[in-house]
This record gives sequence, C-alpha cells and structure tokens, in this order.
Amino acid sequence: MPLLKSKKLKMPFWHFNGHLQTILPSIQRKIDGVEYKRERISTPDNDFLDLDWSCRNNKRLVIVSHGLEGGADRHYCKGIVKLFNNNNWDALAWNCRSCSGELNKLPRFYHHGDVDDFKLVIDKAIDKGYKEIALVGFSMGGAISMNALGTDRFPMENIIGAVAVSTPIDLISSSDELEKKSKSFYNQKFFKKLKKKVIAKSQYMTDLDATPLLNDEIKSLRGFDEYYTAPLHGFNNAHDFYYNASVERRLDKIKKPVLILNAKNDPFLTGKSYPIDYVKTCDNIYLEVPKNGGHVGFCIVNSQFTYAEVRSLEFLNSQSSL
Repeated sequence: MPLLKSKKLKMPFWHFNGHLQTILPSIQRKIDGVEYKRERISTPDNDFLDLDWSCRNNKRLVIVSHGLEGGADRHYCKGIVKLFNNNNWDALAWNCRSCSGELNKLPRFYHHGDVDDFKLVIDKAIDKGYKEIALVGFSMGGAISMNALGTDRFPMENIIGAVAVSTPIDLISSSDELEKKSKSFYNQKFFKKLKKKVIAKSQYMTDLDATPLLNDEIKSLRGFDEYYTAPLHGFNNAHDFYYNASVERRLDKIKKPVLILNAKNDPFLTGKSYPIDYVKTCDNIYLEVPKNGGHVGFCIVNSQFTYAEVRSLEFLNSQSSL
C-alpha cells in the first residue's frame, strides 16, 4: 500500500498559497555551482538533442527531465543536479527539442509522451557504462519518464527507479484546469513561449504555417495543441493527444519503483492526477501528496534545496545498491 504520509513542510511565510509557491521559485530561485558540459547528439530524423552533463566519476547517474517550455538551465533541474552531485551521483539534464537555447531543425517539437527522444538519452547513458540509472522528471518531464517506463520497447537496463514531481497523470483534466479563466496566467505563459517559437521557425520552414498565430486565431494552450502539437506529432487532435500521451494509459505497465510527488494545492492538477486508489493496489508506484508545494515549488525554510529535491534523493538512494 505505497501511499506515503508526507512531512509537514516549513515554507517561507510569504509562500502562503499554491500560486505563490509556484510562481515565486520560478522567478526568484537561483542555483549556483552547477557547470554543465554540453553534448549534442543526432536523432534518426536528422535533428538534434542537447544533453547537459555534470559528472563526478560516479558509477550511478540521475537523468533529469524538465517541464513544458523549461530546460536544463531551470532552477529545479540544477537543484537536482547539485544535490545529487553532492551525494555521489553523476547527473544528466537533457533538453527537449528547441529547449536548449537553439531552435531545432524540424517543424515538430516535443510532448508528454515523447518517449522516442527520451530513449536516445537513455541509450547514451547506457553506452557510458553506468551501473545504475535513476530518473527525475518535473511536470511534463515526469510524464515522459513514466510513459517511458510503461512502454515495452523502452530500454530498462540498469534503471533502478524514478521520481515524478508535479506530474499530470491525466492530461485531459489538467488541460481543462489550465483553460479556466482563473488559470489564464499559467496558460498564457506557456502559450506565448510556444507561439514565439513557431513564428520564429516559420521564417525558414515553409511547411510550418504561423498564420493562425499571427492573426490571433489561436489564443490558448489548447488551441495551440489542436493546431500544432497534435498534428506535428501524429495525433488526430488535441483530445487524442491528451488521451494517448497521459500516464494513466500506462500506469499498470510500469514495473520499476516510482515516486509520484504531487502537492495537494498544485494549481495545474485535478483529482485524476492523485491516483490514490490505484497505488493502494500495487507494490511499486508510491504516491506522496504534501499539503503544500504548488507546481514544481516545494521551497522549504533554511535550505537551498527544495522538498522535492530532498525526497528525490532519499527515494532513489533507497533503491540504489551502490
């Protein structure tokens, strides 16, 4: 019955609700002392992925996956990298296409179920000879990690477990939540970043039409997914994308130990992203629901690391034999 009781988090007093716990770390938090060594790898479709390594000659590796329109430079990725480096882990923070500071070569981008690109990252880690590989994903990155672990063709060699932080288990309900007027701040933040990228890419890609964006015919993240994300990645429409890229489709196929850490006051998530009944019936998927934390927030008083980072290290150390 892997439903874990969470500790009461001592957060800064000005982080008094889920919105502030989400927004303030994104704006204010900085992580010093992480120096990446970038490696660019080619993809089978003649594109590229940028991998940011932070290695200390350890035999185990944590692979960090960022959230929607994030990147390896985000504070939550660097927080994991620094904490794990300090505790005898090498780290690899990879960047989805067009998230490394340079636009990718093709019209397509990335999505929550994009396990093929993630497989290339895992293959690279396996080739380097690590004895143990662990996964930590944030929001969309958590969905990618869990979808990968629930995919038969995904290489499981040496993977000891994963942590998924602030992860939407059901994308349909999470999309509904972000389309609410009360959540327009978050919706527009993501939408405007994606819109900017499509317009930039359309300047040199004749098969990518940015006209609906330039004419303001598309006004939200769901509209973007309907017109761009879904067709560019082989889905019929946004609903088809949300349904088939949801972790919920593959929960019962995951055999590795996974900790889902979703705050109760996460403004992005609905009840379907807290699979309490399901985890009571399985042995390997753990769910922890702190009362506070927001979305990829989890700041705690008198610590440079967040509760999500500390719990990720604790959980994955418990799975390690090294």
